[in-house]
Amino acid sequence: MGGVLQGFLTLVLVIGVGFLIAHLKVAGANAQTTLARLSFFVASPALMLTEIGSTNVKQIFSTNLIASITSTAVSAILFVIAARLVFKRSASDTVIGTFCASYVNAGNLGLPMAVYALGSASWIVPMLLTQLVLLQPAGLAVLDMTTHNHTGGNRILRLVTQPFKNPLMIGSLLGLLISIFSIRLPQWVNEPITMIGNMAVPAMLIAYGISLRLGPLPGRGEPKVQIGYIVVLKLIVQPLVGFIMARYVLHLDPHAVLAVTVVAALPTAQNVFTHSVRYDRGIILARDSIFVTTVLSLVVLVFIAAMLAP
Repeated sequence: MGGVLQGFLTLVLVIGVGFLIAHLKVAGANAQTTLARLSFFVASPALMLTEIGSTNVKQIFSTNLIASITSTAVSAILFVIAARLVFKRSASDTVIGTFCASYVNAGNLGLPMAVYALGSASWIVPMLLTQLVLLQPAGLAVLDMTTHNHTGGNRILRLVTQPFKNPLMIGSLLGLLISIFSIRLPQWVNEPITMIGNMAVPAMLIAYGISLRLGPLPGRGEPKVQIGYIVVLKLIVQPLVGFIMARYVLHLDPHAVLAVTVVAALPTAQNVFTHSVRYDRGIILARDSIFVTTVLSLVVLVFIAAMLAP
């Protein structure tokens, strides 16, 4: 357990550095944007390629994928039911709320968590695939139909190809191919990729810390009960379902149970806000959900690590 908690402490301290330099005005919003984009488009795909390429992911892929799909589906379905029957949200608002309740921050926080607290970036792959291949295309299809943003074949083509335009997805798929086919990259190729990948985690965490200091605080405009319901689904229900699936249904080993539960307990992904702005639906709902789940998730994640770390 000490190793896992040490990993969490490392993450918190680096996030704290980002928070501190933003507070001292050493770095601002421009630095946050630059670090985040550099990490997302360049360093993170390199990290996924090298980490997953050097790991035997066949068993992790087959078992954790089931747990990831189940935990995501349960949280998403519970929100859809409440949104339509109790909260009376529109179809497009329901999609944004569903993303808030089940779409985890696999990039900015999940990837560092997998590397430092769980030991390998491969632990994030099942959830990444679940979101990019299943959850996001389904949600965007509803948003497209209800907001009339796209028409005909262009919409279908965009939905089909969109997952494969995500840099993390590309890096993960290349890493999977390298692992499955036991490909050995030449040293002159592997070393620069590894060097670039090594800057992904600190860059993401520092950018994340800056965002916590400079980001907007949750305001009024959305009923507190709906934000609270999303927080419960995201930080309690989703990881609890993942834990039950991993331990009692799939009978995974203790470290895999920890990994599944931790990944499911990650806060709402920041790109949910991007989708809400793009479609002009549920903007305040997304903003407040991301903020609250992000702040509270650190407590939840440390608690899970303390309880489940082998």
